[in-house]
Parts: sequence; structure tokens; C-alpha cells
Amino acid sequence: MQSLIEGTIILIDKPLHWSSFQAVNKLKWAIMKKYRLKKFKIGHAGTLDPLATGLLILCTGKHTKQIPQIQDAPKIYTGTIALGATTPSYDLETEIDATFPTEHITPELIEQVREQFVGDLIQAPPLFSAIKKDGKRLYELARKGETTEVPKRAITIHALELSLIGEKELSFKVHCSKGTYIRSLVHDIGKALGSGAHLTSLRRTQIGAYAVAQAYTPEDFVQQFINHTPHETNTIH
Repeated sequence: MQSLIEGTIILIDKPLHWSSFQAVNKLKWAIMKKYRLKKFKIGHAGTLDPLATGLLILCTGKHTKQIPQIQDAPKIYTGTIALGATTPSYDLETEIDATFPTEHITPELIEQVREQFVGDLIQAPPLFSAIKKDGKRLYELARKGETTEVPKRAITIHALELSLIGEKELSFKVHCSKGTYIRSLVHDIGKALGSGAHLTSLRRTQIGAYAVAQAYTPEDFVQQFINHTPHETNTIH
């Protein structure tokens, strides 16, 4: 496992309710304990919200220099959207704050709206985000009930699929540029439908050429590649 210490790329399938920081620490402390290291360089290339699952790329040792390049890669997400209601956080972290009609939403309208959200867009990140303003995370301000102006940013939606899977639910798949907030995209789609919407599940399936199909949960990775120290690993280095 010398490559693990010197530098490698590890694909992790982040579980629901785990923070990206928890996933990094799970591996970091297991590796430091196993090899009796006083310090160990490891970081992730793009965070995932605790309510999201899926691909989290960890870089160790000299491969941490690749983090900016990996973060710049386009990403693919899948998930579900609840129609007819909004929340302050645009997802399930907060309670519903408003409801809207959905009877007018048809497959034809959904297709018209889908087309509006493919290409180059200007997006406002959600107030409940880790973006810093004046040294504070926006979610810290939002949880105190404070509002602030959030700078909009240019993003690109390379491809978007929307499918009605119930009277008030959509499934989606989106291929997007770095910096895209899926919660904001969902919120904006709800507005464009003449209703409201919030994100109910989110899974990141791909970052650049890296896919979640090749990833391990933090627990499985520690069990297979650290505790048992196999001869070969399924990590990329």
C-alpha cells in the first residue's frame, strides 16, 4: 500500500447523511493508525452535501496536486424532485415554506421547461450553501434567518433529462459544469413550471472520467484495503 501513502486517487461512494469531511477522516485516521503515521496528506476533490450520495474523489500524497483539475471536470447527477412545494434550503434540510398548484403540469410543459435549462445559464447559488461571504459560510447566516445578496455565476448544463414519475414528482439526470448547484437548478425549474419544487434525493454518478460504479463506501474501503492490506487495490494511481 506504499502508493496509498505516496499518492493515489480513491473513489468513494459517500453514504447518505455523511459529510464529505467525515468520509475523508474515516480513511485518514484508519491509514494513520495502520501505518503509524504522525501525519498524512489527503483531501477531496469536490464536496457533497450530507443529504446527497455518490462519487467523492479523494486524493492522497502527491496526487493532492490534481484536486483543482478534478474539481474543474464536468459532473453527472441523478435524483428526484418534489413538485408543488418549496423549502428555504431548496431540499429536505428545511421544512416546506410554501405550496403551489401542480394540476397544470403536463409532459409537454416539462419538455418545454427542460429545453430552457440546457446550455449556458446564469445561476444564483442557494443561501444554504458553503460559499463564503465576509468570512462566513452562507448556510451559517441562513440558519440564523439572515439574508444576504448571493453573487450569480455562469454555469453550463450539457444535458438534462426530466421524467414525470408521479403526480407531483420528477426524476432527473443532469450533466453539468463545475460550480452548478443542483438545488438551485431544481428551484428554478419549479418556477419555470409555474409552480414550486425542491430536491428530494441527489446522487453524483460521475466526475470527468471517474464513475461511482468503481467506488467503495468508506467502510468497505477501510475493511478491504486498509485493515486487510490486499496485494492489489481498485484505486487509481
